[in-house]
Amino acid sequence: MKHLLKMLDLSGEEILEILDLADQLKYELKHSIPHPYLKGKSIGLIFQKASTRTRVSFETGMYQLGGHALFLSASDLQIGRGEPVQDTARVLSRYLNGIMIRTFEQKEVEDLAEYGSIPVINGLTDFSHPCQVLADLMTIRERKSTFDGLKMCFIGDGNNMANSLIVGGLKVILHIFDKAKGLICIEDNKPEAIAKMQEAVKDEDRIEVKVLKTKYPQGGERTLISAATGRKIYSAKLPADAGCIVDNVSTVIAIYRAVCKQTPLITRVVTLTGEAFNTPINVDVRIGCSHAELQFMNLATSKCHLV
Repeated sequence: MKHLLKMLDLSGEEILEILDLADQLKYELKHSIPHPYLKGKSIGLIFQKASTRTRVSFETGMYQLGGHALFLSASDLQIGRGEPVQDTARVLSRYLNGIMIRTFEQKEVEDLAEYGSIPVINGLTDFSHPCQVLADLMTIRERKSTFDGLKMCFIGDGNNMANSLIVGGLKVILHIFDKAKGLICIEDNKPEAIAKMQEAVKDEDRIEVKVLKTKYPQGGERTLISAATGRKIYSAKLPADAGCIVDNVSTVIAIYRAVCKQTPLITRVVTLTGEAFNTPINVDVRIGCSHAELQFMNLATSKCHLV
């Protein structure tokens, strides 16, 4: 029996199979082709966190597939009010064909799957949001036709979406390029991010969180690659010669805007540093902007230089 508890539970191949099926169902709906694959089936939707999109999408999806969705709010159930999750899982398994739960703790979702006898879908927890990531991957592939050559950047808090997007995107990339290992590199002055990502990949053999010393030199791709992988790159060679690609902040932001926001690559981020600044600062400027133009904009002085 297959559950959807977190992105780590899916292989890259399984992710693509889900996306292929979703594309087919979307095509059939658009062309009014009946697809009652879940006729006679019922799913219980447990909401301990309110949501507009999750409820509407699951109820509508079950209706379109010929099934029935039963909405269960926190006040409708005995979970958390004296009845163990194990008992709830067993009771619901007798009546329903599946469970979707949107809650706080990941353990509650894991317990429903362990003690129930029907498939369980994670609609959101504080740790993971796999349904949202699968929908995002579907949209990206619709717009770009393929994942080949794409790079993904998550800009935001280190939350369930960040965990799921990073892991989900990396697993798809590993599958597409048939790579054995993926690294998530984080500087050692970000302990919270390190802990969350280590938790996110603890059951995944192909993905590793690499903690780097703060800070590796700006522009020091060879140093970074050596610290992360132990591979040496000689002066006449490129990072790609060692099987690695390193992107700086400005490149990642530009890729994010182009891929996720459909924004033309008109500007990029440059880092200003030197005696004029207490700490390096990032400035969004037009591509091709010269040092003289930055001085005119009062963003740089004779005591600073661009990195």
